[in-house]
Amino acid sequence: MKNDDSVLLHTQGRIRHITLNRPRALNALNHAMVLRMGEALDAAEQDGSVIAVLLTGTGERGLCAGGDIRSIRDDALAGGRTSLDFWRDEYRLNARIARFPKPYVALMDGIVMGGGVGVSAHGSLRIVTERSRIAMPETGIGFVPDVGGTYLLGAAPGELGTHLALTGEPVGAADALLCGLADHFVPSGDAPALIAALDTCTTPESVVATTEQFAGTAPAGELAGHRDWIDACYAADTVEEIIERLDGCGVPAAKQAAATILAKSPTALKVTLAALRRARRLESLEAALDQEYRVSSTAFTRPDLVEGVRAQIVDKDRNPRWSPAGLAEVTEEDVARYFAPLGDAELGLGPDAGPARR
Repeated sequence: MKNDDSVLLHTQGRIRHITLNRPRALNALNHAMVLRMGEALDAAEQDGSVIAVLLTGTGERGLCAGGDIRSIRDDALAGGRTSLDFWRDEYRLNARIARFPKPYVALMDGIVMGGGVGVSAHGSLRIVTERSRIAMPETGIGFVPDVGGTYLLGAAPGELGTHLALTGEPVGAADALLCGLADHFVPSGDAPALIAALDTCTTPESVVATTEQFAGTAPAGELAGHRDWIDACYAADTVEEIIERLDGCGVPAAKQAAATILAKSPTALKVTLAALRRARRLESLEAALDQEYRVSSTAFTRPDLVEGVRAQIVDKDRNPRWSPAGLAEVTEEDVARYFAPLGDAELGLGPDAGPARR
């Protein structure tokens, strides 16, 4: 791992820089990267000369497109279990970031999806730009939002999180701020100057103040203007009723959302809705991550994940053959299996670590 350059580390001034460095894969996370980030945070916390951490990504396209889902599919097809070990360490890293005692600055420029949200949106200073496109698109590959995504989206105002979770649609800077996925907007052209200014900071308080000094007003978003139909339609108890309300409310954008949802995995949709509703009742990020690990462990054994990655990433025919193929075929018992305890295989982060930053 020491010779692996997929995560670059250096200290400038009193800021520890963590740079995701797989630009050809849009900085998608693998197990080695997760472990290296964890080690870097341990070292940064223990080093009294380090006052903050700054997360960035190499390349022009984005911070991180998520986990290496092609490898996860290969592991599932081979009957392996390495993906479960990856998720175990990834989710622990997500919780570690949320509890990190020094400022954790995440520059969420460009594409930030799935696992990329997990290593950024739990930080204490989350910066978006006009280029930011943030999403939890898991239902489109037969999976369910994880990396603390159900906790984050469950805390979004009204039913905005439900809309984003079921559709998998990306949001820009203003909508990320509205949904609580980010804290500040900084134009991408100002990012180099912000980084240079952070490198001159000498206290944690100055890191916070410097970030706020660079913050501006994000270009107008879309979700605020859609709150009426989003909150009304997604408050329904079932995916079927949500789609019925979206189709029947007379708003073109709502009808398009229904069509988008219907293209996703029926099982993933129902499990996602249940996971979000359950996450709202949980007391901590850790409890949500424990729940997500149960869900992910079951999804790993089901056919839709393999098929979804095939359709979207491997063959790219965009024509997944879901099993079951329709929402009516997914029973309450099917959904309940995803939340069953794992016994000795539980993630075990527990509910008693105190409040996480949302």
